[in-house]
Amino acid sequence: MRTAKRSVRAELWGRLAASDPGLLRLTAGLRTMTSIALTLLSLALLRADVTHLVAGSIGAMVGTFAIREKQRAKQAVTLALGLPVALASVSLSALLDTHVVVGDLFFVALIFCAVYSRRFGDRGTALGQIGFQTYFLSLFVHATVPLLPGLYRALALAFVCCAVTRFVLLPQTSAGILDRLRRAFRARLAQLITAQIELLDAGPQDAAKSLELVRVRTARLHESALLIQGQLVEGTPDEASARMLQRRIADAEIAAERLGLMLLTARGSERADTLTLHLPGAPLPFGGEQPILDGTRAALRRDFEALRLLVLRPVYAERGTALAQVRNRLLGYRDEENLPQAPPAVRDVFRGLGEAARAILGLRLALGGPVDDSDDTPATARSREELDVEDAAIGSEERAAEKQAATGLRPSTRAAVQVAVGSSLAIVGGELLSPQRWYWAVLTCWIVFINTASTGEILVKGYRRLLGTVLGVVAGIGLAGLIGHHTWTAFALVLVLIFAMFYTAPLSYTLMSFFVTAMLGLLYTLLHTFSLAVLVLRVEETALGAVAGLIAAAVVLPVHTDRRTNELLVTVLDQLADVTRSAVDQLSGAPPVDLLDKARRLDQSLADLGSSAQPLTHPITPLRTRRDTVRYVVALLDSCAYHARSLAATAELLPSKTSIAADPRLRGACSRIVHNLEAIAASTTDRRAEAEVETGPSIAALLQPGTSADTRDGQVTDRVLRHLQRLDETVVGLARPLGVPVARSGN
Repeated sequence: MRTAKRSVRAELWGRLAASDPGLLRLTAGLRTMTSIALTLLSLALLRADVTHLVAGSIGAMVGTFAIREKQRAKQAVTLALGLPVALASVSLSALLDTHVVVGDLFFVALIFCAVYSRRFGDRGTALGQIGFQTYFLSLFVHATVPLLPGLYRALALAFVCCAVTRFVLLPQTSAGILDRLRRAFRARLAQLITAQIELLDAGPQDAAKSLELVRVRTARLHESALLIQGQLVEGTPDEASARMLQRRIADAEIAAERLGLMLLTARGSERADTLTLHLPGAPLPFGGEQPILDGTRAALRRDFEALRLLVLRPVYAERGTALAQVRNRLLGYRDEENLPQAPPAVRDVFRGLGEAARAILGLRLALGGPVDDSDDTPATARSREELDVEDAAIGSEERAAEKQAATGLRPSTRAAVQVAVGSSLAIVGGELLSPQRWYWAVLTCWIVFINTASTGEILVKGYRRLLGTVLGVVAGIGLAGLIGHHTWTAFALVLVLIFAMFYTAPLSYTLMSFFVTAMLGLLYTLLHTFSLAVLVLRVEETALGAVAGLIAAAVVLPVHTDRRTNELLVTVLDQLADVTRSAVDQLSGAPPVDLLDKARRLDQSLADLGSSAQPLTHPITPLRTRRDTVRYVVALLDSCAYHARSLAATAELLPSKTSIAADPRLRGACSRIVHNLEAIAASTTDRRAEAEVETGPSIAALLQPGTSADTRDGQVTDRVLRHLQRLDETVVGLARPLGVPVARSGN
């Protein structure tokens, strides 16, 4: 019974970890809710009135979410600096309460400074947010000079409660976050393998649904890998440990994705393209006869289940158990003589299972797994030796420093000017709507500029905020009617809504806006200012603020969506060319470079491009043809990034893996790919550029003549050639939707 309970608890915890990598959303919601609860309790013991309770609640919320630094010492300094900033902001608001014009001008100046301070990093961003939000707080509670002593007390207690929650009750270190992210990665890896098992078992009617599940879980695994990348430096004891974990995560991710593609190929009569995983609606490779036989299907299912077990079991549960036998059997598939008799595509799946088991073994060792090798077979011992040699090589490498040159107008300066102009418009329009609650328009204008970089992004964010506000008004009316004037019941619901707001913020901006507006309905009830007219006014002010922000973004130093996406597209193409060139150079014998870092920067740039392209791919966009084109281009780039990551991961093995060696014949094999990427980038930058994409013979035909490949690395060369061939074909396919001419090469 206890074992069953532990199993259920572990399953639930695994699902939670997979749905919320690192438990970042859960921690954010709990921290904010706990800080507010402590503040309310402290103020209640001091017999504070409702106005100061509301002020303390908002102050605790601001003091919690504004801090974004990773090191605890820096968090403490920023929190300590935030209190005098908050006190100064609320004081100036109260002093300027009777001087309308001067107060509005100061508010605009404060907004400019708050946005401009983002150029100074996380601390500047946090202090700017605290200054703006506490000024807004004072407007919300109608702060006057006589109220200042009570507000000082409420804010001071709020910041103290924030510190107690952050550093005592719910402490969070970079190492702890990284550990939870690693658990989330393992949970999502297990979920992906489960989806692959469903794809293996799926019949013709269920194939599309199963493939879609594989797509979604492959994307989620990649998301977890990117989150881990952001915590490596602060969450590991030294640089060698960070690089080792980075490589193990990359190996596991690539092996899992490659295994899915091999399974797709085995299910169909033709070779599956990576677009099958990246492009919704791509043709399914399930036509013709399926080469998987019933007996082989059963064996594959058994081994997929074994691989999933290898991922999920604790790293210490290996010696002397059936898990060691499972591990040894899977690693044995790395040797040709251990592969079962089956069609070539099916043998590739078994081979992929062996490589995935090897990647998972490396991941288990990197997570502190056992080093006992008493149960090892020769195949397992060889895999351990390869991993040990790689680890030793990682420890001796030095990372090159990066230098980035800033050009043009700083984004923080542009955003500060735009927000200041938009806020001025919002103040004027808001005062015409309501001289008492005009600040809601300013708040919306401020928020739509956060984490946006183009006019289209601001439009989409404003639309989502307005939709969430309208729905929140309906909920606010219902909650206000149910709660009435039960103060502590209302505050309890406020805590629940605040938790929901922070928990859903990274998932849906519309949902977050819904919870914010519903919470405000309760706060208005507590302040005895609730009415249907007030909530309707809230919708009007929100719409006005969104329009003011959009006008400012479109008129003042505009960054149009097409321009922004083109800039990011060129960045992705340049980095893709760099990763491909560097990987092939290293595979042909050039000195090693930090390829995984280059690959991760490519992934991050691709994620930025996808985010920036959201206005162009939004379901409500009237330009359906352009929407489909953008989605297709992003899918092609995803496919290119997969092949580039695979090349980088293979090249990273050369300095340390004794079983493979460089192949000098590969030198120059990627020249056409790099040329085509540069041609597409040049055409994207300047449509008048005379750039053409070349086609020609296969990549294998471009191998330089010379000594034939050693038998020990022939399979590696074949794998590299397959990735290069698919990358070459995908890049040529990328040229057509982007309008770049394709010319037949004379080679």
